[in-house]
Amino acid sequence: MVIVLVSVIFGVLYEMYKKHLQFKAKTLKYNQQNDEQSNELKQQVAQLTERVQVLEKIVTDEGYQVQKDINNL
Repeated sequence: MVIVLVSVIFGVLYEMYKKHLQFKAKTLKYNQQNDEQSNELKQQVAQLTERVQVLEKIVTDEGYQVQKDINNL
């Protein structure tokens, strides 16, 4: 009876350990996907920031203001 009880307990513990490993693998995969998405978003933000800086330079350029004033006349 003791042998059966010990076998069942170790069987249950082994299954719990396997589930734990599966959960860790899923968590790692999920974190890697989030890291990839995060890097993509960072690149997009950097590109958009660059574009906004170029647009700010164009708008604050004196030649642009002069052309705008001429068009308003």
